[in-house]
Amino acid sequence: MSFFNRFFKKDNSKKVNKPKQSKFLPPKKAVIEERFISKFVNNGGKFLYCETYSEIKYNFDQILKENGWLEHDVLLLNKNFIKDYELQIKPSSNLNNSKCFITDCENLIASDGSILISSNQILEKKIGEFPNNFIVITDTTKLKNTLSEGLSEIKSRKEKIPSNITSIKNFNSAQTNVNFLSHGRTMKNLYLLMLEKGIN
Repeated sequence: MSFFNRFFKKDNSKKVNKPKQSKFLPPKKAVIEERFISKFVNNGGKFLYCETYSEIKYNFDQILKENGWLEHDVLLLNKNFIKDYELQIKPSSNLNNSKCFITDCENLIASDGSILISSNQILEKKIGEFPNNFIVITDTTKLKNTLSEGLSEIKSRKEKIPSNITSIKNFNSAQTNVNFLSHGRTMKNLYLLMLEKGIN
């Protein structure tokens, strides 16, 4: 059984009494997936776990239906991204008339539940120029423990290092914790569709 199935499935089996942890010891760190999901949801993000590409497509279609968005309401800047996730839509490239922005991301940061994006996703534009609604589609290989780990991974790639690296984590108006990458960013209504891939 995968981690995500264990995380979301209720266990109705007999409870086992676990030994109490000493108050003098630090709490055990949750696995990276659980820590990211917990922080992301607490930040106000909407999380949808997907096991297959068909589930990605189904959940994406449901988000559009739920919000009353049509294909031409969806903004896309990276055409290859649609092919990667087998989405069969014809989105708009018009920033001004769009209601929702669909994209992938650079990394997912478990320590604060934020999403790291760059010029690969938003070119040289500012987050505030985009629609208030984001749909981010990615997979579990993008999970990193900390912001510095996520930035190091980007810098270690063989291809050209992207510019305009930005952290998004303001998913509700009550969010107050910001870092140097997210300071002053506008709040976004964000859906995250995560495909389980490459994690044992």
